[in-house]
Amino acid sequence: MAIKVPKDREVPFGAITPAPIKQQELFITSNWRVFRPVIDHEKCTRCFTCYGACPDSCWSYNEKEDQMEWNWKFCKGCQICINECPADSLTAVPELDFEDGVVRLEKPF
Repeated sequence: MAIKVPKDREVPFGAITPAPIKQQELFITSNWRVFRPVIDHEKCTRCFTCYGACPDSCWSYNEKEDQMEWNWKFCKGCQICINECPADSLTAVPELDFEDGVVRLEKPF
């Protein structure tokens, strides 16, 4: 007997989820990130290494834009994607360099 999965919960072939990623807004886990990965889309080869290497599934592929997208709400800043990127398209940039940096949250938890 096969299990029928509702259409809105199906996972695409290869498990590459299309953007935007559905997420639980009450479970944002990026509050302690010190660095964020910043992508240079011109260097990115869309090899999906960042997608496969990320322990928190913070990368997705936007087919419409033909580019990788980063989910800032769940990235913990481990920099695994940066270290594994074969195209050197990701760099670690301090959170304090961004106006919306997580260190500025009024209520961190």
